[in-house]
Amino acid sequence: MNSRPRRAAASALVAGALSVATAQAQWVERPGDGWITLAVYHQDTRQRYDSSGELQDFFADGRAISTASFLTGAVGLLPGLDAWAQLSWQRLRYDDGVTDRLATGPGDARLWLRGAPLAWFGSSFPLAIRGGVKLPVGDFDVVADFIPLGDGQRDWELMAEVGHSFWPRSGYVSGWIGYRWREENTESLKHHGDELFYFVQAGAMMGRWGFRFSVDGWDGGSGVTEGVWVPSFQRDLSQLQPSLLRKIGPGEAELGVRFSVRGRNIPAGSTLVARYFTRWRR
Repeated sequence: MNSRPRRAAASALVAGALSVATAQAQWVERPGDGWITLAVYHQDTRQRYDSSGELQDFFADGRAISTASFLTGAVGLLPGLDAWAQLSWQRLRYDDGVTDRLATGPGDARLWLRGAPLAWFGSSFPLAIRGGVKLPVGDFDVVADFIPLGDGQRDWELMAEVGHSFWPRSGYVSGWIGYRWREENTESLKHHGDELFYFVQAGAMMGRWGFRFSVDGWDGGSGVTEGVWVPSFQRDLSQLQPSLLRKIGPGEAELGVRFSVRGRNIPAGSTLVARYFTRWRR
């Protein structure tokens, strides 16, 4: 197995691990109020989506095992304005007929600011605008046998969020749609295409138990490698996730499975999801 397929497999592995970084949708927090959530995702797969979207086995009987944890929090700063931050930790393993590779350490970090512009004009319509940046914290190297813990470059994103609560019933729906601008990775000379991404969820609580169903993913544009535009160099993904919820202590625990239903240049298969969410008020 030459270095190019091995490098492509490692890149696909980190893309799959980082694709689960969807943060939980919330209303804009009041000043001083906030929340924090810890999410852990685990995927063990031998298949990937190729550049045409077809399911294929990894090269040389490869097997990708990724465990990713994300600590995300938000706090209200001013009326109609809050701030978010996310830290991650990755354990990425890729085995094939040649050798076994393992990388463990911090992944990339993300920061956002979110505002409710209509509320500033007296409207109660639940629209929020969130903008943020992904910072390249995770280790990145162009060595063929190295599994990167991050994408190695900055991303910028802007999204619009909406939601509705069926109070006094416990049901709700919420979601967002956004656009991500990706800078060039100056080490690998690759520029992943910009991405249109989306997230929609619906759920309800019935006493201490509840459920949630979500759909999320992105559609990426064609990328550039060493200055050459490559139409097949793009990453897409669509996922479905049913989850069971239970109130435990001061917060809420979630256990679910995320199923990939469509993709390109990304690992395929299902991902086990465990999360704990809690909030505080002034």
